[in-house]
Parts: sequence; structure tokens; C-alpha cells
Amino acid sequence: MKRALVIGCPGSGKSTFARRLREITGLPIVYLDRLYWNADKTAVSRDEFDRRLRAALMMDQWIIDGNYARTLEARLDRCDTVFFLDYPAEVCLTGIADRRGVPREDMPWVETAEDPAFTAFVRDFQDEVRPYIIQCLECAGGVEIHRFTSREDADNYFSC
Repeated sequence: MKRALVIGCPGSGKSTFARRLREITGLPIVYLDRLYWNADKTAVSRDEFDRRLRAALMMDQWIIDGNYARTLEARLDRCDTVFFLDYPAEVCLTGIADRRGVPREDMPWVETAEDPAFTAFVRDFQDEVRPYIIQCLECAGGVEIHRFTSREDADNYFSC
């Protein structure tokens, strides 16, 4: 494994999984949220995000943490391994609530309050985003895919 994607619904634990993977492999992590968001909660331009992502994709080795469905196909073209944290919305919403108020290396700010639009996105993820992810994964040739349907499944990956 040289280039891995960690994808899944917000709150699924992608960043935690990516950090555990980094501990084992020594691969650097690229957090898509860090490429996209400024510390003041404003987003960079689409062109700037794409430029930053292209630069990251050109690195020889990485773990890329995040969804950003618009760029999934480009990331799949460069990766050799995918870890898909495919959890129910309630599990992800609990993960979001648990991290509220906690500084994280994957985000340029500390989340302090519930965001209703973000909560709605998480609730709709299974119906709105997941089908596209599944479609892309089905078309990804030569990529090793690990799909976990529970936190226990993901934890078991590290105990093997």
C-alpha cells in the first residue's frame, strides 16, 4: 500500500482511521478538509482546492482522508487501496456529537455547535452520496477495497 483513500460519511471516523493507518504504515495523511477550508470557516475557491488536490495526488505516497465526491474519480485513479467506512447515519451523528468541542488535526477550527445543514447532509448521505461512491468503487479497477459496516469491523482490520 502506497496510496490509500479513507472515505465515508462525515462522523464515521475517517480521520481516526487514517491516523491509525499512518501509525502502522508511516504514510503521510492529506486531509481534504484542510485543503478546502480556511480557519475562519470559509472555503477556498474550487480552482484553489483542485490545485491543492492535484499537488497532493502527485506525491508518491499518501493517505487521503475525506469524501468530496466531485473529486472521487480522480483520487481513485491514483490510489491503490480504499477504506470505505460505510456506517448508518445514527452512528455518524453520534461520532459528530462526540467530537464537538475537541481540537482535531484534520480541521482548521473546533466545532462547537450543531450545524443543521450538516446534520441534514449526514442524514441524507446514505441516499444521496453513498450510491455514487458504490458506483465509483465498482468501476475502480486494480484497487484493493476494504468496506467496513461497523466500527468493530474497522477496528478488526488493525488487529489482523
